[in-house]
Amino acid sequence: MTAPAPHHAPAPQAYVSPIPVRAAHLGDALASEWTKIRSVRSTMWTLGVMILLMIGIGIGVAAIAAASEAPMGEESALGFGFFGMLPASICVITLGVLTIASEYGTGMIRTTLTACPSRARVLTAKAIVFFLLVFSIALVITGLVAAAQVGMVDAAEPTAGEWLRATVGAAAYLATLGLLSMAIGTLIRHSAGAITVMIGLLLLPLVAAMFMFSEALTSVREFLLTYAIPSQMIVLYSTHPPFGDDGPSGWEPLFILLGITAAAFAGAFGALNSRDV
Repeated sequence: MTAPAPHHAPAPQAYVSPIPVRAAHLGDALASEWTKIRSVRSTMWTLGVMILLMIGIGIGVAAIAAASEAPMGEESALGFGFFGMLPASICVITLGVLTIASEYGTGMIRTTLTACPSRARVLTAKAIVFFLLVFSIALVITGLVAAAQVGMVDAAEPTAGEWLRATVGAAAYLATLGLLSMAIGTLIRHSAGAITVMIGLLLLPLVAAMFMFSEALTSVREFLLTYAIPSQMIVLYSTHPPFGDDGPSGWEPLFILLGITAAAFAGAFGALNSRDV
């Protein structure tokens, strides 16, 4: 009598998803960050207020100058754009911080890093989306305001270089200032704290320098006046440094801010990779 041959049940087939599976890349992270930044109310409010401030103050100051009939000398009317750019920078700083610090406050950062474990890719995608959004809007607004100012005020005709600095340069400076805020938000991980630090960097050096009356502090006062962020913004609208002949001129303020922002982002990348969330 022979034993019956063993019966082997067929092995179950592995599940195959009908959805094509592929490795995620930077484009997926960009799409994700774009969806987040355009769907939150803080983006609409901060950029909406920024637009109102730049248009309202820029054109309002130009209208006052046009009505005064005071001689402008060799100055162009583009310089009036600074008065709207300074308060608008506070809106950009706020949005830059909230772009990442709000995710720490709500716990959304855990979901983000679970969906995209590459932390460098997450921060890069946030930076690219934020910069392109702010730069595009600011470029359109600075161009409209500059054209209105030149048309309203009887002043010297601006050169091509002055047009570029007052539009492309100002928009790039605002967007880079927002990137610096994002880096500080990544390092501090707290919205209110990071916004406070950035507003302090924006205003404190200039305010402190205004009250340094002692002769012993002359060199410190001149340094703070020259390199304060508002003074650097003025340079983009002027052919000469605002406080004396020394100090950055032309496009140099933008290059200085780019260097500081690159250093801050290097620290932000290192902190994001070394911390547990």
